Amino acid sequence: MREYKMSKEEKEFLKSYDISEFERPSLTADIAVFAILKEEESEEYRKDPVQKLGVLLIKRGGFPYKDYWALPGGFAQKGEELRETALRELREETAVDSAFLEPFGFFSAPDRDPRGWITSQAYLALVDASKCNVASGTDAGEAAWFTIDINISEMKKHVKANSAEINTRYELVFENKSLGEKIVSVVEETRNFSDHHETVNYEIIDGGRLAFDHAEIITRAFKSLHENADDAGRIIFDLMPEKFTLYSLQEAYEIVLGEKLLTPNFRRKIAPFVIETTEMLGGAGHRPAKLFKRNLEAFYN
Repeated sequence: MREYKMSKEEKEFLKSYDISEFERPSLTADIAVFAILKEEESEEYRKDPVQKLGVLLIKRGGFPYKDYWALPGGFAQKGEELRETALRELREETAVDSAFLEPFGFFSAPDRDPRGWITSQAYLALVDASKCNVASGTDAGEAAWFTIDINISEMKKHVKANSAEINTRYELVFENKSLGEKIVSVVEETRNFSDHHETVNYEIIDGGRLAFDHAEIITRAFKSLHENADDAGRIIFDLMPEKFTLYSLQEAYEIVLGEKLLTPNFRRKIAPFVIETTEMLGGAGHRPAKLFKRNLEAFYN
């Protein structure tokens, strides 16, 4: 950052300025880490293992919300930008140094944390689960991947001449079969339109066993992922390993978008962004499938 030169008068002003006169919140970063998880081998000929969207959750080992599940995250250290906080927490929890990481929302409700006035910058992170070494933090009992299914239903819609209100319910179902854990959370979204301007509010109807306001954060993180996949598309590649089949890539898009895609159309659209390798993916009962990788020139264009 360019050095700022203060005048003599400004230096005198700062000498007498007392920042402690104002209440200040603690700053945290919460990270919604998504990955594509392989659930089981498919019995269908030539198909890859079944894939599902997964999210990383941390079981809290201390109060508040002891034994509840939460997103990775933590408090910013002195002199640390919040993005650096998020990268540090991501590295500590997954051993991943480089990943898609973008802010998508700031959470500052006064009662969001029983410990006090704590605000959070939330980040969306996309990783290759096969490269993650999931570990537990200092305040966590365990860290684990959960598959996530999101059921969306429109509850109410009122449209008038210059205003509208749309209520949508998101039911989030998290499951880790090996731990025998299943969490169901319900979040309602209210979108109000007045004179063509939109405001959006969220209410956690049932947090299940998710700590703090993390049911809302995950809902909004998924919406951000969905919108980016629909608009730009290339974000999905950050969920893939270095080399992948076109079938698994298409399935990842379908998981995030929540709809089936026509294979010829999908492959035509994605063709500029992939390069065919000389390697094949084989397996019991499968005809070997070609492996592809990113066409970096198209991504950096």
